[in-house]
Amino acid sequence: MNQYIKRLTAAQAIVECLRNAAIDKVFCVPGESYLPVLDALYEEKSMDVIATRHEGGASFMAEGYGKATKKPGVVMATRGVGAANLAIGVHTAYQDSTPMVVLLGQVHSKFRGREGFQEVDLDRFFQPITKWATEVKDPERMPEIMERALRTAQSGRPGPVVISLPEDVLKEVREMQFYQAFQVPRPAPSAAEMNQVEEVLRTAKKPVIIAGGGIKSAGAEAALQQFAEQYHLPVAVAFRRHDVFPNDHPHYIGHLGLGANKDLVRIVQAADVVLVLGSRLSEVTTQDYSLLGPEQKLIHIDMDAATLGKVYPAHLGIVADCREALKVFHQRAPSFQIPWKQWTKDAHAFYEQSSALDYDESWVINQKIIYELLAHLPDSAIITNDAGNFASWMHRFYRFKQKDTYIGPTSGAMGYGLPAAIGAKLAQPDKVVVSLSGDGGFMMTSQEIETSIRCGVPIVSIVFNNNMYGTIRMHQEMHYPERVVATDLGNVSFSKLAQSMGAAGVTVASAADFKTALQKALNRETTTVIEVITEKEEISAGKTIQSIRDSKK
Repeated sequence: MNQYIKRLTAAQAIVECLRNAAIDKVFCVPGESYLPVLDALYEEKSMDVIATRHEGGASFMAEGYGKATKKPGVVMATRGVGAANLAIGVHTAYQDSTPMVVLLGQVHSKFRGREGFQEVDLDRFFQPITKWATEVKDPERMPEIMERALRTAQSGRPGPVVISLPEDVLKEVREMQFYQAFQVPRPAPSAAEMNQVEEVLRTAKKPVIIAGGGIKSAGAEAALQQFAEQYHLPVAVAFRRHDVFPNDHPHYIGHLGLGANKDLVRIVQAADVVLVLGSRLSEVTTQDYSLLGPEQKLIHIDMDAATLGKVYPAHLGIVADCREALKVFHQRAPSFQIPWKQWTKDAHAFYEQSSALDYDESWVINQKIIYELLAHLPDSAIITNDAGNFASWMHRFYRFKQKDTYIGPTSGAMGYGLPAAIGAKLAQPDKVVVSLSGDGGFMMTSQEIETSIRCGVPIVSIVFNNNMYGTIRMHQEMHYPERVVATDLGNVSFSKLAQSMGAAGVTVASAADFKTALQKALNRETTTVIEVITEKEEISAGKTIQSIRDSKK
């Protein structure tokens, strides 16, 4: 192993480790507690420091950047106040299995335990939502801790790590020992395990694949397609993992998300063998943990041993990298006659029926917007989104045809779409990047429009404005019909807000006007916010407020 020694400050050692890991973007809100790190970054020309308007925006950008690059998104903030603000992005990285390294300034070591200015026990604060959280006490250990953080963030099930940095430690000069960048382990299944999988498939009549984020982390999209074609298997995707399998492929059967199509749920529940590839089988994917039953044989393949059996006991649980596992499958052709080809064909037909977009003038504007996006965006465009009912039209009707074209929060975080789009555009500057937000979520991080303008990161931000917190209003109507409280919002001109920060802004109330606005936005070299006026009554892709109320009478 290559190793070398340098005499550096602990802050300089941090930057040295980031450079060795090929990190080229760092997101932050600056703070005096970690000024030595910022000063060390000033000297490092291979890295861009992206200063944002809020720590929550910084962490969402880093998380979106991490999803788009599969490298750790690096984010920095100061002490307890900045750390608390960015916690939402850390939680998102944890639930979404996104590699992230969080560097937090901390009070002087001599002040710890006295409730110093902005003091929070940061490693304890973040422990439940990180893979590892620690505080550096010995300056000479900085390379060791940084290299462990980078390795932990990327190995197994990826996720966030947090390092607390007392300000006095950062200034100390020591002889620092560095090692070469590590390689992410890619374990493969054993021959015996593959024989067991084939034996289960040999007896299957109605098998189904559920493909999750482990496919993305492993870069296994092509291998998954080869495997599905070789074994003629139907493929459903886990919540907000749309792009792990081409949505226009004849083996694709749909998205197991919020409000999943009832035919898709029925198909998965009718399967006798369920092959889960790289999914933690979340609450949403499993439809409140009701999707699978004990009579089904579950084959679960995942990089993280702790994931296996956590939600459902597996008939076969295999710790392996998804790409390596699928490679083994591809190398050994099926040794039996496949009896489920018609099952796969029928399952795909149900998806086609439920997601068809044959234009109809009677559609609500949200559905027409998805039609126009499909008509005018290149297949390589990246879509990001906030949490909110506006996304139900995207989940149901938008077709992701290429890998690495969707970035969304499985954590359900509001305010995610805009900053994640900025992070994605920084990672993939040659791609068109479009964010979808509701007015509630957009307002939470709208200040990051200024970041996109200042840093020259052009995106298209679409805001569906119905003047309310729509998802909560829907549940309010379901459980407490007509008792509306706390979900109505005031009037904000998001197009004018965008213009005030230097972006282009336009408000539309029809699909025709949206089409024109979108075409102009795609030809601009600056950020455009398109505010779409929508009706409160059209609460989701499958419900209206009145239909919910009528169902309760």
